[in-house]
Amino acid sequence: MKKYGFGVDIGGTTCKIGLFETAGQVVDKWEIPTDTSAQGTNILPDIAASLLEKLKEKGISKEEIEGIGIGIPGPVDGNGLVPMCVNLGWKDVDVPKEMQSLMEGIPVKAGNDANVAALGEMWQGGGKGCQNLVMVTLGTGVGGGIILHGQIVAGANGAGGEIGHITVNPHESIACNCGRKGCLEQYASATGITRLAKERLAKEHETSLLDQSDEISAKAVFDAYKQQDKVAQEIVEKFARILGSALSNIACVADPEVFVIGGGVSKAGAPLIEAIEKYYREAAFSSCIDTRFALAALGNDAGIYGGVKMILE
Repeated sequence: MKKYGFGVDIGGTTCKIGLFETAGQVVDKWEIPTDTSAQGTNILPDIAASLLEKLKEKGISKEEIEGIGIGIPGPVDGNGLVPMCVNLGWKDVDVPKEMQSLMEGIPVKAGNDANVAALGEMWQGGGKGCQNLVMVTLGTGVGGGIILHGQIVAGANGAGGEIGHITVNPHESIACNCGRKGCLEQYASATGITRLAKERLAKEHETSLLDQSDEISAKAVFDAYKQQDKVAQEIVEKFARILGSALSNIACVADPEVFVIGGGVSKAGAPLIEAIEKYYREAAFSSCIDTRFALAALGNDAGIYGGVKMILE
């Protein structure tokens, strides 16, 4: 094993990059803008230029680099081909082939960003010490990553782990961003929790701390919940029942050692975990009932950690 590796997490606005020792220590981390002009043709060359500059700055030769692992915000097949990534303007981009050419042969692997982040949490985060985990990212949407026996489960079309689009309500009348109706994302994301809150507040209710909020948000709901506000408790219970039940179904397929909960909503901390866990255990299959729940530990760095772990496999 060579001494160093790079982890790259490509986002629609910035690319997060980390230089690591392959034992797991961060040497340096930084960001560069994501240039999505011209169908994103400048993105990989910009990253390569930044990596080469960092090697020069640190006095590290290319021969000391084990490889480069890259997370992509879209489906990625098992060979690192990105058939379509709307956020980057990409279509049929062979990331390993193009990046290896730019980096003069340094090995490159690519995967979906949520899956790569899950790999990072398994390696050095909330799932450390486990080989089987499901990461659930509760942000603007609901993302997921499945790791079994230490390997990313990407599936035939790169859509493995897209748990936000599991149907949890076949009677939903409002469309999800994906075009379908009744997706988990519509209830368990930050925007979903806000929607549940607004629907509840539109009905007759006793006085609530949420009535005093300048802006109804997932954070406002959990802040009120922690103060035992009854209306907030109703909202959180509904959210937790839907998510806990969905995770119990996922456990029947993946049977993870741990569910790692990340994303902006996870900042609610232990009360969030306790609420989800309660309904998970009520619905879980007996063999999966003791699956552990943990908060993600790496925050926005999970993707760069996962990128490095990917190249160590």
